Amino acid sequence: MKLLPLIFAFVFCSLSAQKALPLDTLKLKEAKDLFADDYGNLYIYKNKDFSLTKYDSLGKQIGKMMLTVPFKIQGVQNPLSVPLFSENAQELKFVDQNLNEIQRIDFKQKFAFIKIAYAEDLQQIWLLDESSKRLIQYNFRNDTTINSYPFDASFDDLMDLLVYENKVYILTRKHFRIYSLKFEKLTEIPIENGKRFRRENESVLIITNNSILKYIPEKGLVKIFEDPDAQIVDKNTLAYFEIKANNLYLYNLEKIKQAKQESEPEPGNTEKPVQKTPEQTGESADKSLEKVQDKFIKDQSVEKPADTTLKKLLEETAEVQTVGI
Repeated sequence: MKLLPLIFAFVFCSLSAQKALPLDTLKLKEAKDLFADDYGNLYIYKNKDFSLTKYDSLGKQIGKMMLTVPFKIQGVQNPLSVPLFSENAQELKFVDQNLNEIQRIDFKQKFAFIKIAYAEDLQQIWLLDESSKRLIQYNFRNDTTINSYPFDASFDDLMDLLVYENKVYILTRKHFRIYSLKFEKLTEIPIENGKRFRRENESVLIITNNSILKYIPEKGLVKIFEDPDAQIVDKNTLAYFEIKANNLYLYNLEKIKQAKQESEPEPGNTEKPVQKTPEQTGESADKSLEKVQDKFIKDQSVEKPADTTLKKLLEETAEVQTVGI
């Protein structure tokens, strides 16, 4: 019986961590990418008609931008100035909080062929020039080239670029690479379906089709969110977002953290006994219970009634107690 309070708390936290957001499935259909800013606003990009639409957290449309050629949205961490780059048009646009264009930078007259652009701030852009094989630091406010570095990397399947603390982060569909500004390869890690970078303070994140990875120098790439059934995933500082079966879901970070804390066993004696004791057997049962609980979190969906999922967890827990004791 002492397990019941833990089970009830665990079920409550897991169910409340996921929340369906009120966006019509028609608005999400054919979405190519999803972005969420820290104010809870959502941006849907559709490659079919090259449109970018912004909604508030209640699903009300705030703005819409129709583009004539494909554009890549860098990110919406600064919703007052959102950068969009078009390889086809060889230009970079900045749009405001209502998706009105506030500035356009044309690269055709000054550079050969820009493969991808990364707007570092509201003054500087990093450009990968495919023709000259150079990485260029460009100040678009005063139209000057600050630095230019030889960069003879492969431009095939290039998805995104990020420059941070004198390191160049390159993302393709199948690889994550880090170079120095002298074109020395520092790191290479294989990935699947790489899409774009997201930087949060000192952390570099990678968004794939259905997962979010965090780069930790000592560990490599650590998966911090994944749903194999998701079509698109993203995050802001408060939550993870995913489009699954043309529905939009939010996972609250605080609720996820709370659920993990509830599932952690109480600290106990770390000494290892020589022989198996009844306490050891109890620990094995507890570990088996943790596996059941982990499986329960992965199987959760907001569309499942709470009483059904609780009944399932209680049945699986009973099986664990029968085997472990």
